[in-house]
Amino acid sequence: MSPLSVRGGPSSSLKRWLKSPAARWTLYFVALCPAAWWFWLGAQNRLGADPVRAFEEFLGLWAYRFLLASLLITPLRIAFSINLIVYRRVLGLLCFSYAVMHVLAYLALDLRFDFRIFGDDITKRPFLVFGMLTLLCLSPLALTSTNGAIRRLGRNWKKLHRLAYVALVTASVHFLMAFKTWHTDAALFVAFGMFLLIFRGVRSFQNPKRRRVA
Repeated sequence: MSPLSVRGGPSSSLKRWLKSPAARWTLYFVALCPAAWWFWLGAQNRLGADPVRAFEEFLGLWAYRFLLASLLITPLRIAFSINLIVYRRVLGLLCFSYAVMHVLAYLALDLRFDFRIFGDDITKRPFLVFGMLTLLCLSPLALTSTNGAIRRLGRNWKKLHRLAYVALVTASVHFLMAFKTWHTDAALFVAFGMFLLIFRGVRSFQNPKRRRVA
């Protein structure tokens, strides 16, 4: 038997740690470091000719990445028996955190907290409309991510958290519309998001009982 397979050995200790709250907090801390680093680069005027736009796009991209990562948890478990369910909540909260920072950067750095312009923008500029719809979808998911909220909502918690797929659609539209020309990387990210959406749809169609319970 391999030493790493012995009960209580290094492998067992690592697995226990990976499932612990400490591992999740570590992930949250590490995942927020890029935002802090880019903020510092911006403060040092090292983000290029348009630092505000670069910072906003960076935050938005990471919000979208974490949304995709959170929705990838179930396909990984079903297709490859890789169970990372303990990290789904953290990934969802990271998505929300970066989305909030994305909006705050736009509001603070672009508009200088001019809420009149902000109100006009989010109602008249289509790509911003989809961006705010995404934030509206993510907000109740973040607010109901606690154990207490899960207990209180019961089965309704799963129904509410289907909003993540609505957020995926609105975020994808926002992401694509943010670029004035064809952007290959954005298209690839959105294509992967659509794959996750189709996977969910096929899974629900194949398991109608599961759909009624969820």
